[in-house]
Amino acid sequence: MRRKTSTTAPETAIDWPGAIHRALKSHRVRQVSYLPDAGHKRLIELCHADKAMIAVPLTTEEEGIGLAAGAWLGGERAALLMQSSGVGNCVNSLTLASNCRFPLLVVVTMRGEWGEFNPWQVPMGQATPEVLRLSGVRALRLERAEDALATVSSAAKLAFEAYGAVAVLVSQRLIGAKSFEEKP
Repeated sequence: MRRKTSTTAPETAIDWPGAIHRALKSHRVRQVSYLPDAGHKRLIELCHADKAMIAVPLTTEEEGIGLAAGAWLGGERAALLMQSSGVGNCVNSLTLASNCRFPLLVVVTMRGEWGEFNPWQVPMGQATPEVLRLSGVRALRLERAEDALATVSSAAKLAFEAYGAVAVLVSQRLIGAKSFEEKP
């Protein structure tokens, strides 16, 4: 039987999902929307456990952009968690943030990079930075666990204080590559 398993990234003592959560809290993010994703698993759990945050599961990534706009209009701050494949689903919606000048903070776990096993993830993974740029979204890259707090804080500041659309791209090397392996 084939089972989906996850290989881990190189061992690190730094809790980068915890650092991202702390950055979101320090910038007063109250709503976090997401699609279930193994790369965001721990961050999603932290957001659900946080009584000061509302974690909203989505059926499609575009819904999260609408929720971020609504949160801003209602006086709150929001963040959207998605995988790089979801960026391709949001091309039209992403331009809404830059055209309407509302803050959009997105944390994207990357696929199609280091150790990728699934050929269908490669094209969008490779195109993600350019798709974001063409949609008016500034992308910051997160490669090292020790940079998580500073990178997400910088992105939040750009989004919420400069009314911009900003995405943090969490490298596949940091989150770990997935694989399908034979299991007895």
